[in-house]
Amino acid sequence: MGRVPVGVCGRRAIGAMQERTPSPGPEHGPSDQVRPTLIAAVDATPRSWHVGARLRNYFLTGLVIVGPVTITLYSVWYFVNVIDTWVKPYIPRIYNPEHYLPFPVPGVGLVFAIIGLTMIGALAANLLGRTLISAGELMLERTPIVRNVYRALKQIFESVLSAAGSGQSFQKVGLMEFPSKGIWSLVFVTGEAAQQITTIRPQQELISVFMPTGMLPPTGFVCFVPKQDVTLIKMSVEDAAKIIVSAGMVNPETQAKLRELAAQSRADHRSSAAAE
Repeated sequence: MGRVPVGVCGRRAIGAMQERTPSPGPEHGPSDQVRPTLIAAVDATPRSWHVGARLRNYFLTGLVIVGPVTITLYSVWYFVNVIDTWVKPYIPRIYNPEHYLPFPVPGVGLVFAIIGLTMIGALAANLLGRTLISAGELMLERTPIVRNVYRALKQIFESVLSAAGSGQSFQKVGLMEFPSKGIWSLVFVTGEAAQQITTIRPQQELISVFMPTGMLPPTGFVCFVPKQDVTLIKMSVEDAAKIIVSAGMVNPETQAKLRELAAQSRADHRSSAAAE
């Protein structure tokens, strides 16, 4: 067999490749063939990221909307069920709608409890009612252990209702160094100290403050401190309560930022809907 020159083989290979590969014309160049693939590869990943971020934002927005509503409705439902459990056994069957209906009616006990409390209040407004209530209080006052519990509870209810009626349960918000110097805690100014307490330190003007426990607002410390030790701040009671309940994660600045993000999210949603 004769040897084929290398140059001939090279020319034959190049010719075969030229026959299989169409020569680029003036309208279709190599860059025009590669560009669509590159653009698709570049656009695919950001689009998937954008869809994932949008779904995450939708989920968080739904959680923010549904979470408080669900907890509120559950709390109301639990309160209504507790009142119904206490009151329904004392409702006469003739006035109980569940005696006529094949299904339970929630809230019947609560309605009868409100009606009963209103009737008791109306009864206490006349002479006969005051006489009966005074006789009952006198009987409780003469019971050795029960009278202490009754007096304390009555004072608490009277104080809370009177403060809630005047809108002065918590007057102002302040800062106080607690539990040590250099550490500041939020406190609610509730009023002036009682006269029996101020007589202990007559040279200082004492005020009463309530220092709630973090994330458990109903619990806390009642302190009587000098007025100059409390630094009043320009913050509403609602904002201070939100800071305490959320362990400092929610404050007026973060709430403003959340409102801004919510408005931006709604604007983006409207623009994307219009584009589609």
